[in-house]
Amino acid sequence: MVVKIKELPVLERPYEKLEYYGVESLSNEELLAVLLRTGSKNLSSKELATKVLTTFSSLIELSEVTYEKLLEIKGIGRSKACTLLSALELFKRIEQERLTIKNQKLTSSQMVYEYYRFKIGNEKQECFYVVYLDNSKNIIRDKLLFKGTNNYSIVHPREIFKEAYLLSASAIICVHNHPSGNVVPSREDREMTSRISQIGELLGIQLLDHLIIGSKNYYSFLENETQKEVR
Repeated sequence: MVVKIKELPVLERPYEKLEYYGVESLSNEELLAVLLRTGSKNLSSKELATKVLTTFSSLIELSEVTYEKLLEIKGIGRSKACTLLSALELFKRIEQERLTIKNQKLTSSQMVYEYYRFKIGNEKQECFYVVYLDNSKNIIRDKLLFKGTNNYSIVHPREIFKEAYLLSASAIICVHNHPSGNVVPSREDREMTSRISQIGELLGIQLLDHLIIGSKNYYSFLENETQKEVR
């Protein structure tokens, strides 16, 4: 027997749940059900959404689905396939725009975090990036210099500043993640930040900030220890 969405308790219906609790409260099945809008002859939209999701091993696999593959799923016709593919393509374009950092002007540590949380926030190993900037704080490029174990990354200032000279950078921002999710800086993080800052002063290349990235938050040495914005 098909249980229609309107037969569910009000706050278990995807639309009402979204309106009352916010879109973040919806499960993957509920988000997909909203996109599908309606079910099929034998399945509600929520049940059809579950069927679609279980057809693939992960959301990543779903994101790479083809039109023909979607039509093979019973209950998915031309309209639903087009809707899903359009939503997936829009997401890809948003992510592509988000992942384009070159030539942007940095205005805050929050901006750096918003970019890197998608890039390394969920990494299982520590990744150490350096962002290289010109005199106007425009980004010349960013580069992954080190990828370490799940506990630490080995960073040598020589490699950081060698790249800065090759790019004629005037300033840098260091960014690395903590796979544990705890963004409180360790003793090693503090020592490394101090060392890079001191060497940068000698070489005339300013360390503007060092951010520790987690999937849901970040720590900025600039914000927490100088209470200033990147300008």
